[in-house]
Amino acid sequence: MNISELVSECDFNRCGISPERLYLRRGGEISRKGKFVLYWMQASQRSEFNPALEGAALLANRLNLPLITGVVLINNYPAASARHYRFMLEGWRELSEKFSKRGIDFRLEQNAAIKGVINLAKESALVVCDCGYTKFQEWWRLEVSRNINIPLLQIEGDVVVPVRTASNKEEYSARTIRPKIHRLLPSQLVPLQKVRLKNKNNSPAAKNDSNQKTLSFLLSNLKLEESDQEITFTGGENEALKRLKIFIRKSAAHYNDKANDPTADATSELSPYIHFGQISPSHIALDILSEWGGKESEGFLEQLIVRRELAMNFVFYNDDYDNPRCTPDWAVRTLEQHAKDKREYLYSYEDFAEGKTHDPAWNAAQLQMVRTGHMANYMRMYWGKKVLEWTPDWQTAYKYLVRLNDTYELDGRDPNGYTGIAWIFGKHDRAWQEREIFGKTRYMNAAGLKRKFDIASYIQKYLA
Repeated sequence: MNISELVSECDFNRCGISPERLYLRRGGEISRKGKFVLYWMQASQRSEFNPALEGAALLANRLNLPLITGVVLINNYPAASARHYRFMLEGWRELSEKFSKRGIDFRLEQNAAIKGVINLAKESALVVCDCGYTKFQEWWRLEVSRNINIPLLQIEGDVVVPVRTASNKEEYSARTIRPKIHRLLPSQLVPLQKVRLKNKNNSPAAKNDSNQKTLSFLLSNLKLEESDQEITFTGGENEALKRLKIFIRKSAAHYNDKANDPTADATSELSPYIHFGQISPSHIALDILSEWGGKESEGFLEQLIVRRELAMNFVFYNDDYDNPRCTPDWAVRTLEQHAKDKREYLYSYEDFAEGKTHDPAWNAAQLQMVRTGHMANYMRMYWGKKVLEWTPDWQTAYKYLVRLNDTYELDGRDPNGYTGIAWIFGKHDRAWQEREIFGKTRYMNAAGLKRKFDIASYIQKYLA
């Protein structure tokens, strides 16, 4: 049977998977010798509200085959450190048990990305994968499709509105993508139904025990630096769902007013879990709408859906998303015109990494990120603007910011992070009053922090 025929026979819509989420990366005939359907899990590392998982289950049922979920542990993921691996492996250890209870074999392959998937797929009838947007994630899926001889179906589940459906081009700003996304929300923001598997794994207990031992061994052998050991974030789907419940309960009344205040504890702190796919944005949005209602949820959903999916659009359509070449022409002109302006302070990368500048607010933000793996949202903007001000040129500032963010943020190496850094240099923004060094890009200063927040208590918390 051809994969296109099989897809047309499965009622994806019925369980909440719109046709726009499906993208056939490799067509052709399904292997008659295949012993199972493989879900290669990479971006959507969860058991709940996972369209790729449920889509793979539908296909497995139609072929009367069991479903296997496979993950590949890459030893040298670009810019990843022990803190990132720990967070991810904690999630995998939890998933191994959850999949086992559902009758799904969970397989771990420790290998190079492409070879790992090829090994997992050797006896598969077809492969289902989730969707990633960075260059590495896109390249892996492309190379896998070129190096297997069975179909590869991608099912997009980590955005509310699929990226290609939202827009066929790089959008200029939130203003231009917002109406496109809002128009599509009624058809895309829908509940996802779990699929009951017809063919379950016959011996899940022994395999799950082996998985648990392997994952525990990997976790125990991570060489964590002192700062990594201070991180209080625990990885995994259960923790993500717990945090969502707490956020819904405590923040409905003041999110819109306090979300930017780094001392108010008003944000969800779900970004690391969203980055690793341990919770679905659609799941979050539906729960927020159900509990908060329309007006109270508007500010949060603007960030979760519009702003986040603007970031996905940027990374998907612009290959230079992680370097200075993505900077808008107007911003490049004004930054270059001020390239020789005198800088009162200049710092090395090491100075920045260790939080050793003259500015206690900046140092506190940097140390919050180093110690916790997370930085308050508003402080990220201030943090980035000051690096632009305290480096020899704006291109060096750009490279420092990408490196710092990817190294220390648990949600580093993410479209949101790359978009936030690009914003520092004018992306998705407009021209402002001209100043030294900044030109017409947006300016921020310490006086603004003092005016808006109790910045002294924030500084005390992280510099004490």
